[in-house]
Amino acid sequence: MKEYDRLIIWMDYFNSTLSRAEGRRVPLNKAVRSLTLDELCQAASSIGYTPQPFQARHPKRSYIQSGYIAVEKKGSKTKVIYELAEALRKIREQRLEVSK
Repeated sequence: MKEYDRLIIWMDYFNSTLSRAEGRRVPLNKAVRSLTLDELCQAASSIGYTPQPFQARHPKRSYIQSGYIAVEKKGSKTKVIYELAEALRKIREQRLEVSK
């Protein structure tokens, strides 16, 4: 049964190797490469959401394994996607600083 009080956020929305037609929803300067479901969950948690991760195949790219998270609705889906994109960039920057 579909949950109308939750948003579905696919990993493909943030994939810098995809075009907009293939499913990317953020500009290239906000997108990341090789995103994992764990990173997406970590980003959602860092901005105050409680993500529920799922392994699945995106309908536009059913030949590649992907995944998504379900988060509670707190505003528009576009707003949540852009918040997550910023959080993902911060997580990546922190990893680069730690690895130096």
